[in-house]
Amino acid sequence: MAEAIVNARQGERWEAFSAGSHPEGYVHPLAVKALQEIGIEHHGRSKSMDEFRGHSFDMVVTLCNQAAEACPVWLGTGKKVHLPFPDPFSAQGSEDERLVAYRDVRDQMYQAILDLLDQ
Repeated sequence: MAEAIVNARQGERWEAFSAGSHPEGYVHPLAVKALQEIGIEHHGRSKSMDEFRGHSFDMVVTLCNQAAEACPVWLGTGKKVHLPFPDPFSAQGSEDERLVAYRDVRDQMYQAILDLLDQ
C-alpha cells in the first residue's frame, strides 16, 4: 500500500518501490480494495528485495512491526527510516473485519509516510 500511496500522492516528487524479504507473490485483494476506497488504483506486483540489490535509493523506509516480525535490513545506499505498522494480512475474522484492519493500516501509513516525505 505504501508504494501506491507515495506514487499516487507524491509521484511528482518521489518514486516508490515496494519489496519484501519474503513476498507472498501477489498484492492482497483487500489492500487493493482499501486503496481504491481513497481513489488510488494500484496495479503493482509483489516483489522481493533481491530484485533491487545494487540499486541506489535516496531513502529506504521499512514498515514492518519489529515486535511481531523480523524486519529486513537494507545494506544499500540511502537514508534509512523505520516506520512500524502492523501487518493487516494477519488480521482474523470475516472479510469485512479484515478490511477494517487494512483500512486502519492504510490510514496510518498515508499520514506517516506523506509527513515523512514532506520533511
